[in-house]
Amino acid sequence: MRQWVLSFRFQLRFLFASRPEIMARVLGIVYRVIATHLVRKAGYTHDTARTGAVTLIQRFGSALNLNIHFHMLFLDGVYVDTRLGAARFRWVQAPSGAELTRLAHTIAHRVGRFLECQGLLERDMENSYLSGDAVDDDPMTPLLGHSITYRIAVGPQAGRKVFTMQTLPASGEPFDDGIGKVAGFSLHAGVVARADERKKLERLCRYISRPAVSEKRLSLTPNGNIRYQLKTPYRDGTTHVIFEPLDFIARLAALVPKPRVNLTRFHGVFAPNSQHRALVTPARRGKGIKPKPRTASKSKPLPNAESR
Repeated sequence: MRQWVLSFRFQLRFLFASRPEIMARVLGIVYRVIATHLVRKAGYTHDTARTGAVTLIQRFGSALNLNIHFHMLFLDGVYVDTRLGAARFRWVQAPSGAELTRLAHTIAHRVGRFLECQGLLERDMENSYLSGDAVDDDPMTPLLGHSITYRIAVGPQAGRKVFTMQTLPASGEPFDDGIGKVAGFSLHAGVVARADERKKLERLCRYISRPAVSEKRLSLTPNGNIRYQLKTPYRDGTTHVIFEPLDFIARLAALVPKPRVNLTRFHGVFAPNSQHRALVTPARRGKGIKPKPRTASKSKPLPNAESR
C-alpha cells in the first residue's frame, strides 16, 4: 500500500468545507486520475486490470486550522484477471517527481473544469476565483474562513493572525522534495508499506485516522490562554500557537464536519459494491463471486496389517 496525499489551495478548502457534495465529486476525479496512472503504468487497461484505495479525509492542520486534504491508501499496483477466475497482483514502481507533477497538473485541470461546469469557478486573464454563489450564507462561514487563513475568528483581535511562538531558529532546508506542485495542488506519494510490513501499515493507518486534537500537546498559559504545540515546527521556527478561550472554541467548531458527511471512503476493488472485493480481501466479503476454498486432497487409507 502506498499513501498518496493531496492538498488544495485555500479557496478550495473553503468550498469543500461548505459544500461536502462538491468535495465528494472532486475526490472521485482524483481517484480516477491516480487509478488510471497505475493501470497504464502496469501496462494494462481498465478492461483487464483494476486497483483500489481507501481515503481518509482529514479536516485539520497541525495548528488546528481547517485544512481539508486527502490521505489515500492506494494499492501499490493493480489486480489482473486470470483465466481461472482469480485475481493476480502486479506491482507498479513508485512515481517519480516528474510523474507527480504531471498528475497534479491533470488533477488541477480536471477539477477546475468540473467547477467551471458547475458554475462555481470563474476565470479572467490571470486569475481564477470562486463565484458569488459557490458558498451558502451560513453562520459558520466566517469561522471557516478565519480558520483556513490562520486568523482569529472572534473577540477584540478578530481578523488578525493567530499568535505564535518561535522557539527554534529558522530552517532553510527544503521540505518539498518529491512533491508535485501545480496551481496550489500539492501531491505526495513517498510513504509505502510492503505486504510483509504489517506493523508499518498499521502505524500508517493509525496516523491518518488520528483525531484532530492531541491532548498531550495542549496546555494553559499563566494568563489563561490555550497553548498548542505543533507536531512539526514550521520553517520559520514556530513551535506553538496561542488561542484565547473563546477563539479556541471557534477553532474547534470549524473542524466539525457537517452532518452525514463520511470522512472514510472506499474506491475500486475495496468499494462495497465492487464485484472484485471478495477476491482481494481476506474476509472474502462482497458482492462478487467468492473464490472456492481450497480443500485438502483425499488420500486412500493405507492398508493395515490385518487386511494383508
